[in-house]
Amino acid sequence: EVPLVESGGGLVQPGKSLNLSCAASGAAFVYNPMSWVRQAPGKGLEWVSGIDINGMTTDYLDAVKGRFTISRDNAKNTLYLRLNSLKAEDTAMYYCAFGFRGGGARGQGTQVTVSS
Repeated sequence: EVPLVESGGGLVQPGKSLNLSCAASGAAFVYNPMSWVRQAPGKGLEWVSGIDINGMTTDYLDAVKGRFTISRDNAKNTLYLRLNSLKAEDTAMYYCAFGFRGGGARGQGTQVTVSS
């Protein structure tokens, strides 16, 4: 059982915002860099953003730079992703994962659909 549970997805109009959360159980969260990855319909897994253990270093896929913000609260064992100015091409299943570039275990995902 993977100790990551994502939430916060939904159906939104273009230009709107969403806040995704990833609740982690167990001690592994605070000792690992984390990331968000996504998979659009019919496409492969795509890395979106990563954050280091202390939250001091972050990085983003070029397509989301300036629109998405990753953060973490180690006291709450929770990873976040703020999605602003959403576009239709952001439609995907979003997963949190262990590892700065993903690659580690991930949760079951939360669906984000951007449509008018």
